Amino acid sequence: MPGSTRIYSQALAAFDRADWGETLRLATLLLAQSPNDGEMQFIAGVAALQLQELPLARACLQHATQLRPDRANYAAQYARALVISELMPEAIAVADLAMKSADGDATVYDTLGVVYTKANAHGPAAKAFGHAAALAPRNANYRFNLATSLMYYGDMDGAEREYETCLAIDPSYWRGYLALSQMRRQTPERNHLALFANRLEAAAHPDARLHLHLAMAKELEDIGDFPAAFRHYTHGKSAYGALMGSSAETDAAVFNAIEGYFANPRSGPTGYDNAEPIFVIGMPRTGTTLVDRILSSHSEVQSAGELGHFASALHRVGKVRARTLTESITNLGRDFDDWRELGRSYIESTRPVTGAAPHFIDKLPHNFLYAGFIARALPNAKLICVRRNPMDTCLSNFRQLFAPESAYHRYSYDMLDTGKYFVRFDRLMQRWQQLFPERILEVSYEQLVESQESVTRQLLDFCGLKWEDACMHFQSNEGPVPTASAVQVRSALNRSSLARWKQYEPELRELREFLEESGIRIHD
Repeated sequence: MPGSTRIYSQALAAFDRADWGETLRLATLLLAQSPNDGEMQFIAGVAALQLQELPLARACLQHATQLRPDRANYAAQYARALVISELMPEAIAVADLAMKSADGDATVYDTLGVVYTKANAHGPAAKAFGHAAALAPRNANYRFNLATSLMYYGDMDGAEREYETCLAIDPSYWRGYLALSQMRRQTPERNHLALFANRLEAAAHPDARLHLHLAMAKELEDIGDFPAAFRHYTHGKSAYGALMGSSAETDAAVFNAIEGYFANPRSGPTGYDNAEPIFVIGMPRTGTTLVDRILSSHSEVQSAGELGHFASALHRVGKVRARTLTESITNLGRDFDDWRELGRSYIESTRPVTGAAPHFIDKLPHNFLYAGFIARALPNAKLICVRRNPMDTCLSNFRQLFAPESAYHRYSYDMLDTGKYFVRFDRLMQRWQQLFPERILEVSYEQLVESQESVTRQLLDFCGLKWEDACMHFQSNEGPVPTASAVQVRSALNRSSLARWKQYEPELRELREFLEESGIRIHD
């Protein structure tokens, strides 16, 4: 029909110019007449996904994939919708099917690599990224993704070559400069400082300045120029942080909501009787990855990476509709008592990336926010909180660039906001210890470095695991390390990260005063 043909052309034009609202409107009109049009289901699904209308996106893309199982790009986008919805087992299953029919399509392979990465399936991710880079060797983004995947698996030389290639293809691929600086310890004789400084002169966008300043800071720190390094850390973080604004008020609201929810704890039904999970929690950059590597070197433990599944299960089982962390807790309702279903839903959601060993580690540091919920939902789960010197903790969080879109790390763009966040973390952990005595083992990073065997025995005893010598040689663990510690934890323990804050003591005077005024004890 002429009218339908005109709308069809308009829908394709809207799709091409990324006008997602108009695309979805027009596609919906056409699907009312032809619901089995696979291409239009796909177009509607992608538009809905871009608009964050996830249930609609999943429905359309599932239908498109069923109608056209030969179209790998349809399945890849369906897998993407599933993984964004944190339906990890389903996403992996669909991605596996798409991999079988993705022959010759670099875009599909790259999309599937991202899906696998988000689902903590790093072996298939590396394979998918490798295919994408081989098919489109001049695509900087594909080379960057491949480099990051290689780094996770410990191929540092290969990763460094790929990052260099990425930047040679596209000198404005700003993330590549920071990634390149982190591949190894730089020296006065071998570094990238001249390259970074040259690029920084012409960099105007906050994102460019963020990555280049932090790359400069990292390499200046490596060669021992700490005052200059701190200036670059501050310039980089403030350049981007100015766009986001202070997180102090938002962060305080999150902690207030959690503490308020558990202000008057009451008894209720028991949780799900499953002893598989070991949660490793704590402030980021405090040694959580190190503890994960030690425990996952045991024959009965596998590392599942940093899973966001528990918060998703809480939203799902609690029927929570929320846009923020604060709302998710506030909207849960004080009468929630379906702890068993919450625990069961969490365990089921981790499949198939778990279940290969009697125990698995969920190493999402910010699960400390949910520790009380975890303790109720999974009464046999182990919770281990890693602690580090408060000054080193705050400095390491400020030095680190976390994913800008993360709802958990906005504090890290400002040193005092980081200090405020640490104070509330410390207070919340004290509250969890009061409410759930003996459920959470607190481990000192410094003690682990200084007395590796005794702390390792403590960890294993707490988890009910027998001693295995492999836990003392975690650097030989060949599993992927999809965190900021990917380089460090492939070496044996050393004292180089202890009391790092002392190198910046003059620059951290204001932070120290704030922490001490807030009741935090600082050990010199």
